[in-house]
Amino acid sequence: MSIRLILVDDHAVVRSGLRMLLENEDDIVIIGEAGTAQEAVDIVMQAGPDLVVLDIGLPDLSGIEAARKLKQIDPEIAIVALTIHEDQEYFFKMLEAGAMGYVPKRAAPDELLTAIRTAARGEVYLYPSLATLLVDDYLRQDKESRRAREMNGLTEREGEVLVHLAEGATNAEIGELLEISPKTVARHRENIMRKLNLHSRTELVKYAIRKGIIEP
Repeated sequence: MSIRLILVDDHAVVRSGLRMLLENEDDIVIIGEAGTAQEAVDIVMQAGPDLVVLDIGLPDLSGIEAARKLKQIDPEIAIVALTIHEDQEYFFKMLEAGAMGYVPKRAAPDELLTAIRTAARGEVYLYPSLATLLVDDYLRQDKESRRAREMNGLTEREGEVLVHLAEGATNAEIGELLEISPKTVARHRENIMRKLNLHSRTELVKYAIRKGIIEP
């Protein structure tokens, strides 16, 4: 069964190049082109394509807003973002907007074809370097979540003091870093030791390492 798609990019020369690439594929049929988000919306409402190859930089709406709008019209439509942007901000926002694929314009033609076919099956395709961003972000959030769970009822400030104490900083150094007095640091330290049932800095350091709060 053929994949019916539309091409959305404000540069006619880009659309022409994409058409030349995709028209050679037996399982892909191009049913329309658009240079703006509104044109894309009109085509989707009239023709009901299976998939949209969508540039992020459109003149009337951002590709992110365009993706949201297209998904509101047809929640089942697959969207593959084709863009010059490879930073995290655009990448994550497009995924949140409902894109099933994200391919930089510098990618090889085969990468785009793979993304289109993968998204058309209802699966997510991520360009390798961008997939790494996603994994790194997950690991970072997981580490932060684990750290929060291991604070055992400590306040945010006590958690900050705990990290600095475990790293070997003195009360005076911590006070300077956090812009509080050494006496306030000492009070936080007492609360930390009491809440965690610790009795020495050595125990505190061991606790922080064991719980993954600091690296050994």
